Amino acid sequence: MTDTDLTVSDRHWAVFAILMGTFLSNLDAAIANIALPIISRELVSSSSESIWIVNAYQLVLAITILPLAAAGEAIGYKKIFLMGLFVFIVGSFACFEADSMKHLIFARIIQGLGGGGLATMGPALIRFVFPAKLASRGISLLGLIVAVSSSAGPSIASLILEFSNWRWFFGINIPLGIIVGVIAYFTLPQNKATKRTFDLLGMIYSSSSISLFILAVGNFTATNFSDNATPSIELIFGLLMFILLLRHEKKCENPLIPLDLFRLQIFSISVSTSIYAYCAQTVAYVSLPFLLGNQYHRSPAVVGLLMTPWPLIIAFIAPIAGRLNEKLNPGILCSIGMAILSLALLTMYLLPLNSSNIEIALCLTLCGVGFGFFQTPNNFLLLTAGPRERGGAASGMMSMSRLIGTTLGAAMAILFINLFPENGFLLTILFASIVAAAGFMNSLKRLKFSAQ
Repeated sequence: MTDTDLTVSDRHWAVFAILMGTFLSNLDAAIANIALPIISRELVSSSSESIWIVNAYQLVLAITILPLAAAGEAIGYKKIFLMGLFVFIVGSFACFEADSMKHLIFARIIQGLGGGGLATMGPALIRFVFPAKLASRGISLLGLIVAVSSSAGPSIASLILEFSNWRWFFGINIPLGIIVGVIAYFTLPQNKATKRTFDLLGMIYSSSSISLFILAVGNFTATNFSDNATPSIELIFGLLMFILLLRHEKKCENPLIPLDLFRLQIFSISVSTSIYAYCAQTVAYVSLPFLLGNQYHRSPAVVGLLMTPWPLIIAFIAPIAGRLNEKLNPGILCSIGMAILSLALLTMYLLPLNSSNIEIALCLTLCGVGFGFFQTPNNFLLLTAGPRERGGAASGMMSMSRLIGTTLGAAMAILFINLFPENGFLLTILFASIVAAAGFMNSLKRLKFSAQ
């Protein structure tokens, strides 16, 4: 079945399958966080070992983005989505049955591989399911799902723990995954595969560099940037692998990194603006709980409530931005969103310590409004800058830009907190505002181009 064969009903069910696959993939990235102490006690392991329940999934998800994007273009997005879903279900079952921490971590690696297929193919398939004139609405729905899955993770985890045990964090994926698989098999369109050789050496270089960078950031933050040779060595070798990757890609006939798309200014600006935005958001996300708890003297429960409006308002704004994207220049919407985000963070930085909860919540709500207006138009420009058959590569870079931004943001937040122990929490908010302002300036470059 191709996209032209889809009936209206098929399109609706295909969208449901894509969104549910994306929801499950994103939800499982962090749902286990809340139960790490419980899992660690039950499986008799240390806290440092249990953190790999989260790290293993996210690391595999990161290193498979570009290879799976290339594979999707070579053999079809639908095939990669379905294979990813199958592997995700198998990994979830293995997590459910795990009887030791080593088995659980190995199962999470399998699950992460499947989750990578779901997360990477979702945006590419959306572009095929929706007519070109309505593509921004589909992309806005993806933004909504990502925001909801991120904000709902702790609540869903708490609900499961209230009535059952942590194993059902993963067990629930099995029936849901089967339902999604059946719907996807019968309704998802099959894109025309492109004849291209797979860049195996590029995959080795990219996987190595991404893994080493993420491990270096994790080890730097774990040791509070103290004297420790391990993260420095990881960073050096990560840079070496990245240099080798770039040199190899320039000579490769079918490179893993979509160099042809980066020659399009709209695409390259959209990728870099995405990195700015996710970096700014992550810097704020990491530092706000400490800032609100330590300097504004709010309880953990109040801190959680104050931070809730940010992701929730993104979910609310995303469909609105999708509709506006059809009528206005997407570059203008992106720039307005980044400006609002920067100004809201600056206002948060300037708030006096005796500010009310309403004032704090209003600032964080405006942060969500700004990010919400940025996200959908930027993703639309990124995904549609190139030809339709390069949707897999564009989808991969959309996920990769988010990964780079969040990784850099987490590292910079911890760096500021450790360098400035007295007022580092507050300075990170100012830094986040500056990063968002830089993203705004970068986004303005697109205004001289016509929306594509």
